[in-house]
Amino acid sequence: MTSLGTFWPEVADLPHRLEYVDVGPWRTRVLTVGDGERTVVLLAGTSGHIEAFTHNIRALAQAYRVVAYDYPGHGFTTLAESDLEIPDYEQHLLGLLDALGLDAVDLCGESLGGWIAIKVAAHHPERVRTLVLAAPGGRMVTTGAIGRTRSVSRQAVEQPTFENVKARLQVVIHDPNLITDELVEVRRSIYARDGFARSMDHIMVLQDPETRFRNRVSDEDYAAIPVPTLLVWTDHEPSGGIETGERLAAMIPDGELLVIRDAAHWPQWEDAPTFNERVLDFLGRKG
Repeated sequence: MTSLGTFWPEVADLPHRLEYVDVGPWRTRVLTVGDGERTVVLLAGTSGHIEAFTHNIRALAQAYRVVAYDYPGHGFTTLAESDLEIPDYEQHLLGLLDALGLDAVDLCGESLGGWIAIKVAAHHPERVRTLVLAAPGGRMVTTGAIGRTRSVSRQAVEQPTFENVKARLQVVIHDPNLITDELVEVRRSIYARDGFARSMDHIMVLQDPETRFRNRVSDEDYAAIPVPTLLVWTDHEPSGGIETGERLAAMIPDGELLVIRDAAHWPQWEDAPTFNERVLDFLGRKG
């Protein structure tokens, strides 16, 4: 079982900065930890936030500068007043890199974060050294899986009780014992923000089949990934079994696969020691 440590003890004794950076119209919450020469940028999933990487930042910061941030409409960044599609997230990430003075970085994205990372690497390979894709999103999947996520998410943002928010997290975390009270409370404070429910509507537009299709990640996209890539999959991934992860990893020209057991859609959280060890090994050999 992974450590259930809480956020600030993980980073407080390391060089770090928590700040708000203006990126276009977005007042963006950004955490920087460590001072390595290379920078690893962490990208969370749909309706996620910096704290999704509580169990990873400390390990990665031993060797790298680590940057985690909240997307537009997410976390404690400016809430969305119109629909957000993948090019919007790409533009925002590139603007953030420019604002932070970062030329080429390693991208480590979970779910929506992996989706964004694949697209940024395809469109701007000069800005990306490597990719770590943890249960990446963006493929066309069954409407049943999307429908359950949409329903649970809607209930959690409209009534952000402890129980409803924990139920939302159980969509992505296989073992409920790994859902800490701190994680639930952080997400409750985000979901309770004035206007977050409306922002969530604009975030969830990517679950609409037509919108998702024009933003999708195809097999051709996997086959064209231009940088070394570690694909992290799980044995309870909602969008497909281990064979799906094996198939996707095999398509990537310089791809590797890590399978996390007894996990669902948050492998970076559900088995952080294995995740951290393999990511550090991968980054050390690549990029």
